[in-house]
Amino acid sequence: MFNGGVLPEPGPLRLLAGATLINTFGNGVSMTSIALFLTRSVGLSVRETGLALTVTALASLVASAPMGYVADRRGPRGVLVAGLVVLAVGSVALVTVDGFGSYLLVGVPMAIADAAQRAAKGAVIAGAVPADRRVHTRAYLRSVTNVGIAAGSAVAGVGLAIDTRPAYLTLILLDAVTYAAAALVLRGLAPVPAAPARETGPRLVALRDRPFLAFVVLDGLMATHFGLFEVALPLWIAHRTDAPRWLIAVLFLVNTTAVVLFQVRAARGTESLSGAARASRRAGLALFAGCALFAVSGGTSMPATVALLVLGALAHVTGELWHSAAGWGISFGLAPSDAHGQYQGAYSMGMQLGQMLAPFVVTSLAVGWGAPGWLLLGAVFAVLGTLVPPVVAWARRTRPQVAEPVPA
Repeated sequence: MFNGGVLPEPGPLRLLAGATLINTFGNGVSMTSIALFLTRSVGLSVRETGLALTVTALASLVASAPMGYVADRRGPRGVLVAGLVVLAVGSVALVTVDGFGSYLLVGVPMAIADAAQRAAKGAVIAGAVPADRRVHTRAYLRSVTNVGIAAGSAVAGVGLAIDTRPAYLTLILLDAVTYAAAALVLRGLAPVPAAPARETGPRLVALRDRPFLAFVVLDGLMATHFGLFEVALPLWIAHRTDAPRWLIAVLFLVNTTAVVLFQVRAARGTESLSGAARASRRAGLALFAGCALFAVSGGTSMPATVALLVLGALAHVTGELWHSAAGWGISFGLAPSDAHGQYQGAYSMGMQLGQMLAPFVVTSLAVGWGAPGWLLLGAVFAVLGTLVPPVVAWARRTRPQVAEPVPA
């Protein structure tokens, strides 16, 4: 898929990478600006903004598996492109929002469209990429995602600094343009055939697959580590250590750079279910190490505090890289060939749930309890990672024996 360089060879991965870079640039713009757009431009209160964003997040979570089913039945490329088009139209409609109710009228359909395009994207990868390259493709796209979000966030910072309604509207419309441009790029993909409907049994088989749902729960709970790094750690550094606050930005830069440079390498060996399960176990141990280092940093003084926080961030991002790769390998490996869309949708439900729970859980434990809370969180991550291999083994026993993909 590569020809001795950073860019992939012409084909599905190059198109997916180009669309991902464009789309995630827009995501970086919107993620950075949406809350302030609603409070500073639309006039919602902080409480109304939090509630509105929670409602849209719940809508996306609930819609994930059903939208994945639609992608399987209608053809994932078409659903992916349609989802991006709806998001583009919705972003344009955001400029007319003037209150809580009108935001939900636009935001909820956008959340459902986002769930559709996320699930469809996984199904496109499953259909357009050989089985032994799917995890590699996901890893490469995650590296691209971090580049896009970082660039979009930087651009959004200019609009936030201007802090006027025209500036916020410009950011919103820029996001709309990126959705439309990504959809246009993805039209160049060859269509992935739709899977025929099953003659018997439930339609949403992913939500009846108990071993897979057990994995989704474990993986989703482990995904709280994203909130740990993004929410709890900055608060910990600012309020419970003597480290300079600028270190927060440095650690975020370290995390982003590590994902861009090492996600593909960390995904090696996770193409098989057994390899992915082992990576999940390693992820839990690495996250435990990171939490332990963060815990100790609260009782030291400079420069030891800085050293512990940097080492903790490196351990955390190592666990993050393995956790992501493991999730891709397992979610692809356990999905029937005719249900990749809904399995990818169900997999994302766990991730979304974990990220919704994270701010309250991690701040209560890590910041509220201090070192004991950090150690408890680390122990939970280690246990979750250790439980994944037996759950994957259980899932494999419920499926027909199929040869696992072997890396080329």
